[in-house]
Amino acid sequence: MTEFSVKSTIISRYAFTTVACRLLNRASEDQEITFQMQIPAAAFITNFTMLIGDKVYQGEITEKEKKNVDKVKEKRNKTTEVSGEKGTETFRASVVLPSKDKAAFLLSYEELLQRRLGKYEHVVSVRPQQLVGRLTVEVTILERSGITALEVLGLQNSRRQGSGRGQDDSGPPPSTVINQNETFAKVVFKPTVVQQAKIAQNGILGDFIIRYDVNREQSIGDIQVLNGYFVHYFAPKDLPPLPKNVVFVLDSSASMVGTKLRQTKDALFTILHDLRPQDRFNIIGFSNRVKVWKDHLVSVTPNNIRDGKVYIHHMSPTGGTDINGALQRGIRLLNDFVAHNDIEDRSVSLVIFLTDGKPTAGETHTPKILNNTREAARGRVCIFTVGIGADVDFKLLEMLSLENCGLTRHVHEDHDARAQLIGFYDEIRTPLLSDIRVDYPPGLVEHATRTLFPNYFNGSEIIIAGKLVDKEMDRLHVEVTASNSKKFVVLKKDVPVEPRRMGNDVPGSPRPKGGGQEHPNHLERLWSYLTLKELLSSWLQSDEQPERERLRQEVQALAMNHRFLAPFTSMTLKSAPRTETLEDAYGTSAATGPETVMQSLRGAHLQPGPAFKKPYNPRIKVSKTSADGDPHFVVDFPLSNLTVCFNIDGQPGHILRLVSDHADSGVTVNGELIGAPAPPNGHKKQRTYFRTITILVNKPERSYLEITPTRVIVDGGDRLVLPCNQSAAVGSQGLEVSVSANAKVTIAIQGNVAFVILLHLYKKPAPYQRNHLGFYVANGQGLSGNCHGLLGQFLNQEARLTGLGKSPAHPSVPETGERSEAVLEVKGHQVPVVWKQRKIYNGEEQVDCWFARNNAANLIDGEYKDYLAAHPFDSETTFGPGTSRGL
Repeated sequence: MTEFSVKSTIISRYAFTTVACRLLNRASEDQEITFQMQIPAAAFITNFTMLIGDKVYQGEITEKEKKNVDKVKEKRNKTTEVSGEKGTETFRASVVLPSKDKAAFLLSYEELLQRRLGKYEHVVSVRPQQLVGRLTVEVTILERSGITALEVLGLQNSRRQGSGRGQDDSGPPPSTVINQNETFAKVVFKPTVVQQAKIAQNGILGDFIIRYDVNREQSIGDIQVLNGYFVHYFAPKDLPPLPKNVVFVLDSSASMVGTKLRQTKDALFTILHDLRPQDRFNIIGFSNRVKVWKDHLVSVTPNNIRDGKVYIHHMSPTGGTDINGALQRGIRLLNDFVAHNDIEDRSVSLVIFLTDGKPTAGETHTPKILNNTREAARGRVCIFTVGIGADVDFKLLEMLSLENCGLTRHVHEDHDARAQLIGFYDEIRTPLLSDIRVDYPPGLVEHATRTLFPNYFNGSEIIIAGKLVDKEMDRLHVEVTASNSKKFVVLKKDVPVEPRRMGNDVPGSPRPKGGGQEHPNHLERLWSYLTLKELLSSWLQSDEQPERERLRQEVQALAMNHRFLAPFTSMTLKSAPRTETLEDAYGTSAATGPETVMQSLRGAHLQPGPAFKKPYNPRIKVSKTSADGDPHFVVDFPLSNLTVCFNIDGQPGHILRLVSDHADSGVTVNGELIGAPAPPNGHKKQRTYFRTITILVNKPERSYLEITPTRVIVDGGDRLVLPCNQSAAVGSQGLEVSVSANAKVTIAIQGNVAFVILLHLYKKPAPYQRNHLGFYVANGQGLSGNCHGLLGQFLNQEARLTGLGKSPAHPSVPETGERSEAVLEVKGHQVPVVWKQRKIYNGEEQVDCWFARNNAANLIDGEYKDYLAAHPFDSETTFGPGTSRGL
């Protein structure tokens, strides 16, 4: 291994990480090599690329099928070291490397950092398995609220949750450099070979861990907005703790003999001393029998704590494991206590359940145990589970907590299990609020993630993400209601949201190098990550097959759209052209997310198959009717010998309806905008371009097309990916798609509809330039009279000019001495227009046109917001008799 480097960029708690590894086979024969990387279990892989010699293999996220061919050999297995919700998982890829040849691997993943014990923790596995000439870990943190309490821990070889009471005082590992200001921090770990050898001769250095927190000034939380997406971080402090009613349920079956039971007892001794005077508690020990210390919950007094410790001390391991019986007894104790006691203070009821095994006594059928527990707890009792050791039924524990408002932890059976157990308890030792509800105005926020939460524990954080209906709004009304001890808490505030545009989000934020690729919207990535997690959670909890299938499809669609390797997607490796150096590709990947990882390597090299014909070069005369550039719209009225033009000042992230004819011809075209700074001394504040054109063809069979400057995706059942830097063609069922390398994409539908999409690519873009697309209607004869959209509404229509004093022979050009202003009559509208010239088709053609000012007011039906699509393939339209309710 000649190089092992990790780059992470954390923006507003959301982490983009890319790992790069280079290897050289110095042997005289071919050798199998394995790239292996531990990643957090909560992370989603977004990209994987291999370079073997001169060949490049690019990972493509695809829908998971029953029979996978040539899939990445990826094994995401639980390792023996665990942390967080489920620990770590391992990504592995093996290839044969020819003698004297080189290989490189790139792996990108994303995760949302969770706040625990008052800190966010970012963990990078540094386990190259050998000493490496160039080893680098570089972490950049950008937090608008301000960074506090940043610390770099000593390397740790066991991913355990510490107690949180004694910080790791070994300090940062050798060679670590930390640079920090109020909102920005950069941490670089770059040990020499000698420094690596002093840590570990075998190259397993351990986990590089960074912890930090952020400033919090508003009680109602911090709301951040970017390009129509928002995230709300809510972590109140300085509140009195809620009383706890807690039952400790401890496995004392025969398998707990020895270290496991001893360390569990030691941890519980510490935890009992930590209970507050207003708390109530009880203890259950269970094997194949369930033994209860007291028949009711007792108050926290010195005598009760002493007696409880004696009871735990005398527990001895014997018999089987009746998980169902122990849980039922614990829940019944809590329900009875709440029902039969006039509790003045509001309180929270918790079961803390510890086991090392599987159900072997009493009810052993997992679905029945889950159902019995759910019916007994009824949302009033939260169950926190701890699995100890390697033989535990962790899936059962995970579901028990998931369905009953709790958390779960997997504790490794080692010398520090006691600290891990205490650390887990510390996370839930101080409930501050219960029954939390967060409300936003229903007409202003959509697609929000979960807004109801049973409890809030001190040191944690509630995170909600969603979309703003009005991206220009400057204030958002937020209401938080919750219970706290003796009172009902209501927080209300109009929060300034300060809408921000792409590339202007965080002071000091990194900018991508070269390629002109735009900044990804980290809040959009965060929203999609959080939504995906919640959909997966709902899928796990659902018992109804139709509901499970609906959720599965939602998960798959969201993961495909945002390129996450999730449970219902897979990754296919396909060869791709090598057109740039690894340094260029890797240099920006962590900072800009998965979109730019090996940008020019994206796309599959498809071998000609039965669906392919000879290169398809249709001789299509390109019409003037188009949307190109910033974007400038041109509409040709050939029957009237007139050309009209207008501009639409859209917003980055908006998806515009260009052609809407779903109900009749079955054709829908939408275009998604990206933003760029305006040129200096210009009258505009920003530019917008089309980043993606999506086409839905509904007849005779449904097909989806997605065109970007780098690739074309054709999905008509069989999904094909055509790179835009290679000429290729594919056709079936009346649909023809042709790519002219780095120039244009031509789509022909049923022989009577054709579109041309120009590729505008920049080798060295100016700051205000972006790789983008131009959309041209080459043939609209097959579109119906009900067709709509910004361009579609004018197709097959007639127009005329008035106000010129006389009817010129060529109304598109004013005669010498004539006023260059007129009134355009089209579709019953009368619109003042002025004459101007405009270049289209990459500047190859100059158009004389009549220009409608003011964002095409009065020219287009309705207003700008009526042309905003909810998603790339949204076919709904609010105009015309052929109104469709969309997909």
